[in-house]
Amino acid sequence: MPHPPHQSLKVAVVPNPRVPVRAEDGPWHAEAVCRRDEAGLFFAPSKEPTAARLSREEAAKRVCARCPVMVACREHALLQPEPYGVWGGLTAAERRVVLARMRRRSAELRQTPGPGTIAAAG
Repeated sequence: MPHPPHQSLKVAVVPNPRVPVRAEDGPWHAEAVCRRDEAGLFFAPSKEPTAARLSREEAAKRVCARCPVMVACREHALLQPEPYGVWGGLTAAERRVVLARMRRRSAELRQTPGPGTIAAAG
């Protein structure tokens, strides 16, 4: 039996994307300056023109620059990893570059022989 229209509609409660909901993240987010700013500054609207996106991201980075928990926020965004928005003064694209460099560096360190290792002569 179908539900009446008013019962079939569900309202989704979407948590503020700037505030992590995981307990292991710790209390750093309570001190974040962005909690007092509009989330729209940190996340792109649909079909945002490039010039507007760059301007918005620069404004978000200025907010991040004065934030006392910027480093903790950046670490969170890199560890999760957060796929969207400006976190810790980095855009999603900038975080992807940082993560790629970290992976590359980690791979290089695994391949480098440690001190005292003698390479096989051949």
